[in-house]
Amino acid sequence: MQCPSAEGPAFLVVKAYPTSIYGNDYALNKVAVRLVKIRIWSNDETRGNTGRGVETVTRKLQAVKSVARATRAADNQISQGNISEILLELNSLVGLVAVKKLIEEIYCFVEIQKKRQKEKLAIEPLGLHMIFKGNPGTGKTTVARILGKLFKAISVLPKGHLIEVERADLVGEYIGHTAQKTREQVKRALGGILFVDEAYSLARGGDKDFGKEAIDAIVKGMEDYRDNLILILAGYQDEMNCFIETNPGLRSRFPIQISFPDFSSREMLSIADLMLQQRQYFLSNGAREEFLSIIEREHKRHEHSGNARLVRNLIERDIRRQAVRLLPRSSTLSRKDLMTIIREDLEAPIN
Repeated sequence: MQCPSAEGPAFLVVKAYPTSIYGNDYALNKVAVRLVKIRIWSNDETRGNTGRGVETVTRKLQAVKSVARATRAADNQISQGNISEILLELNSLVGLVAVKKLIEEIYCFVEIQKKRQKEKLAIEPLGLHMIFKGNPGTGKTTVARILGKLFKAISVLPKGHLIEVERADLVGEYIGHTAQKTREQVKRALGGILFVDEAYSLARGGDKDFGKEAIDAIVKGMEDYRDNLILILAGYQDEMNCFIETNPGLRSRFPIQISFPDFSSREMLSIADLMLQQRQYFLSNGAREEFLSIIEREHKRHEHSGNARLVRNLIERDIRRQAVRLLPRSSTLSRKDLMTIIREDLEAPIN
């Protein structure tokens, strides 16, 4: 606080700081530091009207507090709205019941730790590095993106963005190059999530492979930026289990392990309905029966075919076949014709 001066008006400077990684209790427009200048005394006030000047300062301080409370309430309301939308997006995903339950546990844990901190109780450290295990197309990347948005909304991460990398993005061609490439990816992910797909491939080349150097650089990045980075290692179930067993130090650093099961035939049909709805198409009754039959046949042909990528490929193929069927009579087509996928569009064999 500055004292009044005959040379000009004095100002009181009020600073609002965030309290911890669990969130900004002041919530002043989500700005880390806000400076509020309040005029205290004018030259006339310093010449004999100090009492009125103090009264003016008191009123202005009360006004600032009221603004801060209103801003905090508004920000909390916006944040709660964002959280509700993110959780709704998560729950709209087909299947993944166990995954959704675990993410709800993580969210509740973080929120309760924030309330405990507010009451000056002991809080548990945030150990949120994760391992995702499952086949391609089972929702791992989608869930990781939702987690990034959720962690930003509850103030665990400042940005919440997702950086997705694989072995080629981390491993270099000569000694020292790998550590440099890995550090660059870690820095890109600061404030968000670094998602390493097929992470087990980093340990496949033996002791002389540069993949081990990438693992070491990732672990160092976890330690250096523990409050500003979340790491997710992802890959096939069996390969990731083996990867963890051969790198025992990783198990303790990744306390959360989530398994993503293959989708059932009915779940894949529901995914198809959602994909088509987004594209403004739908399956006729006959086409739904045929689509389910195709999926079940694929399950018998390929053990790990229960994934959303197969559904997307089928949908895109069926839309192309519908276009071939409709084009010869394009002048007489109705809106419903343009939207409907029929059995004929699905009956051609899969290559």
